[in-house]
Amino acid sequence: MPKLPRTVNFPVPAKPTRYEIIEGLRITAPVAAGYIPLGLAYGVLVIQLGLPWWLAPALSLSAYSGSAELLVVTLASHNTPLAVIAVTMLLVNFRLLFFAFSFPLQVVEGRLARLFSMYALVDEAYALTAARPNGWTKPRLLAMQVLFHLTWLISGLVGVLAGGLIPTQIQGLDFALTALFITLTLDSARSVRELPSVALAGASFMVAMAAPPSHRLLVALLIFVACLAVRHVLNRRGILRSPNPLPPENGSAFTRKGDAS
Repeated sequence: MPKLPRTVNFPVPAKPTRYEIIEGLRITAPVAAGYIPLGLAYGVLVIQLGLPWWLAPALSLSAYSGSAELLVVTLASHNTPLAVIAVTMLLVNFRLLFFAFSFPLQVVEGRLARLFSMYALVDEAYALTAARPNGWTKPRLLAMQVLFHLTWLISGLVGVLAGGLIPTQIQGLDFALTALFITLTLDSARSVRELPSVALAGASFMVAMAAPPSHRLLVALLIFVACLAVRHVLNRRGILRSPNPLPPENGSAFTRKGDAS
C-alpha cells in the first residue's frame, strides 16, 4: 500500500482589518438606514416640544437607545419627575441585559473597545449578530456599532436643525414613540409563544389606568415586570407550559431562532 503524504494543518490567516471594517459597514448599512426617519422625527420632536436643542445629542451620547430617548423627551415635556423618568428608562432598557448573554462580546479585545461595545449594544446590533451568528471579529463588530451610533446621532442633529426651520407645529409627531412601541409589539407577537406576554402587557396597562396619568407608564411597566417574574418562576417549577410556536406559513422564511425576546 503506497504511503500517503502527511497532511499539515496550517492556521487560516486572518482577513485584513480593512476588509473586516468594510464588511461590517456593508452588513449594517441597510439596517442603519431605518434609523434615519426615526432619528429625524426625534430631533424635530425635541424642538417642537420646547426642549433645548442640545438635549437630542446629549441623550444620544449618554443614554444611547432610541426608544428610551423618545420616551425621555416625551416625559420631560410633561414635567414628569426625574425619579420616574430614571426608573422608566431602567425598565425599558432592562431587556438589553439579556441580549449581552448571547452577544459576541468575546471577540472584542481591549478594555475601552469592550466598554464601547457594551454601551452600543442596541436591538438592531443584537438582531444582526443573532441572524449572522458566525464570522464576527472585533473590527467588524465595532464597525457595525459605530455606524449604528453615528447614523442615529447625525439623524437626530439634522432633525434638530429641521425643527428650528419649520415655522409651524407638525401635528401627530409626538405619536412617533407610540408608533415605535406598537411596531415592537407587533414584531414580538408573530408566534403563539409570545401571545401570553402581549396579553400580560395589555392587562398591566389596563390595571395601570387606575393610577394618575403621569405615573401610568411606570406603574404598567412595574406590573408587567412583576408578572413576567411570576411567570418565569411558574415555568421553572413546571406549573405552566409555554405554547409551541406556530409553523411558518406558505414556507415563509420568517422564523426567529428560539423565538428569544
